[in-house]
Amino acid sequence: MLTGFLMMCDPEFRKQMPLDSMDPSTVPPELPAPTVPNPAWLTAAQFLWLLADHCELSATTTDEVFTQLAARDQPLTIAVPNVDRAGPVRAAEEPARLVREVLNPLASIGTIRLLADVPRSLVAELLRGLPSGVVQVIDLDEPEWADPEGLVLHAEAALSPRFGAPELQFTRTSVDRRRLAELIGRRAGTSPLVVELAAQSILMVPEGFDPADEDRLPTSVGGCMDLHAERLGVEPGILRVLLAPLALAEGGGLPVELWAPLAGAVAGRDVSRDIAGAMQLVGPFILASGTGQNGDPTLLRLRHPAIGDDIRARLRSVGAAQSRIAMALLAAVPGQDWSKAEPYLRDHIAGHTLDAGLLPQLLTDPGLFVHADPVALRTAVEAVPIAALGAPARTYLRIAPLLTRTEVPVPLRAALLEIAFVEDGLPEYADAIRNLGFDLPWRTLWSLRVSEVKSVRIGNVPLPEGARAPVAVLIVPAETPGARPVAQVDDDGGTVPHGVIVHSLGQPVPDLGEIDPEQVLRPSQAELSTAPLALSRGTDYVRVWDRASGKVVAALISDSRVLSADLSPAGVLVLASARGVTALQIRPASSATAT
Repeated sequence: MLTGFLMMCDPEFRKQMPLDSMDPSTVPPELPAPTVPNPAWLTAAQFLWLLADHCELSATTTDEVFTQLAARDQPLTIAVPNVDRAGPVRAAEEPARLVREVLNPLASIGTIRLLADVPRSLVAELLRGLPSGVVQVIDLDEPEWADPEGLVLHAEAALSPRFGAPELQFTRTSVDRRRLAELIGRRAGTSPLVVELAAQSILMVPEGFDPADEDRLPTSVGGCMDLHAERLGVEPGILRVLLAPLALAEGGGLPVELWAPLAGAVAGRDVSRDIAGAMQLVGPFILASGTGQNGDPTLLRLRHPAIGDDIRARLRSVGAAQSRIAMALLAAVPGQDWSKAEPYLRDHIAGHTLDAGLLPQLLTDPGLFVHADPVALRTAVEAVPIAALGAPARTYLRIAPLLTRTEVPVPLRAALLEIAFVEDGLPEYADAIRNLGFDLPWRTLWSLRVSEVKSVRIGNVPLPEGARAPVAVLIVPAETPGARPVAQVDDDGGTVPHGVIVHSLGQPVPDLGEIDPEQVLRPSQAELSTAPLALSRGTDYVRVWDRASGKVVAALISDSRVLSADLSPAGVLVLASARGVTALQIRPASSATAT
C-alpha cells in the first residue's frame, strides 16, 4: 500500500496510472514527491546521516541535523518504509532505536510531515511526547481499514495468466479465477500477505488442490506453511526446519551454500536429502537474488519478515538454534583465518552469537576485529552489557567509531587496533595484530596514560663515551605522578609550575627520571631538514609525509583530540592526545597500504 501511494506521488509513475478512473479521495495532489530514505539494514545513525545528505545539510552532529531540519522554511514530507528491517544485526533491536532516536524527534518538528511504516509494538514509542491530535495511526488489521474487495482483486491478479500464473483448471477463465479469489480473500481476513502466500502455494503445487474446499485455504501466515506442507505430504515441522536458517539469517540474505549446513545444524541431523527436492516445498516462502557468477553470491531470504516471525515464535529455543548455527559458521572458517572466510561468516557471525548469548566469548579474536564489517560488529558489541565484555572487546568498542566513521580499509583497521591495544595495556593483542600479515605503516612502541599534556618534544640525552639516547620530553601538569617539577616563564614574565617527564623513545634507558630536562638536546636544524619524513597534524589526525616523494606514508586518526606531536629524524612519532602519549615507529612502507 505504501509503495502504491508513493508511486502516485512520483511524477513519472503518476503519468502511467489511470488517475481519472480512481476514487479522487485516494489520489494524492500534485505536490513535490516525498523524501523516501530506506532504513533497511542501516543503523539509526546511518539513517539520520542519509537523510541529512539528501537534504544537503551542513550539520556535523546529530543535534545539528535536527536543528537545521527545524529551521527550514518549507515543509518537508518524509516517508519511511521498512522500519522493521532497520539495522545490520536483528537481535540488537535497531528498529526501536530508530523510532526512539530519529523518527520521534522528526515527528516533533512542526515543518516535517512524517509517514512511517512501523511495527505495531513501536507505535507508543513513536507517539511519546507528541501533542494529541497531530498523529493518525492506521492499523490495517483494524475493521475500519478492512478492504475485502482489495484482497479479492489481489488474489485475482495473482491467479491471472496475464501476470504470469500458469493456465490451470481454476485459473483459465475469469469466472473461475474470481470464484477462487473470493474464497482466498475471505479466508485471509485482513492480510494481503496471506493472500499472496496462498496464491503462490496453489500455483506452485496445484496437484491435489480442490478449489471448492474452503477449509484447505489458510487464515494466517503459519497456516499457509502448514497447509502447503500437508498438501505435499510433508510434516510441517520439516518445512519450518528448512526455513529456520532464513528466519535467523542476518543482512540481506543467506548464501545458498550455507543453507543446507545451517538447516542441518538447527535440525541436529543431516537434511541434505530434504533440501535436494525442497524447492516445491519452500518455493512459496523464499526469494533469491544474485547470479551466483563472477563472485556474485546467490542469496536466499524469506518472502516477508512475518514468515520469520512465525518460524522463530515456534522454535523451542531461538538461543539454542542460534548457538548451533554459530558453531556451524565457526567451523566453516578456513583454518580459523578470518581473511579467508566467506563474507557472510565474517560479517554476521557476531549477530548470530549475540542472539545465542555467546558474543562475549567470540570477542577475543583480533582477526575478527580486523576483518569483520565494523558497522555490524560494532552494533552487535554495543548490544552487550559493558560489564559482560572482556578487555579486548572494550578496546574494540572504544575504537569502533573511528572504523565506522572513516570507512577505513582493512590494513588501516589493523593499524588503528594495534595502537589501541598498546594504549589499553594489551600488548599480546597488539602482537597478534602484527602477526596477521599486514604491512602496517607503524609499530607502536609504548603508551603512557598521562592527562592534560601541554606539549611533547623529541631530543637526545648524552650518555657516557659520547653516545646519545633519543628521548621524548613531556610537559605535563605539576601534580602528574612521576613528573619532575620545574618552573616555566609565562607571557607576563611570571613563573608557572609544571612537570616534565623524560621517556626513552625506544629501548629503555636507565635513570631517565634523574635527568635534568636542560640536558636534553634538540635535533639540529640540519638533522631535521634532512630527515626523510615530515609531519603535519589537525585536531584529530596526524599525517607523516615522505619528503622526497611528497606522499603520505602514515595517516593516524585519533579517537580523541590531538594536543601535540613531534617526529624524530629516525621516524619515531610521539603523539599526545586527550587519552595520553603514544610513540610509534613509522615505517616508510608503500603509501597505498599505509593510507
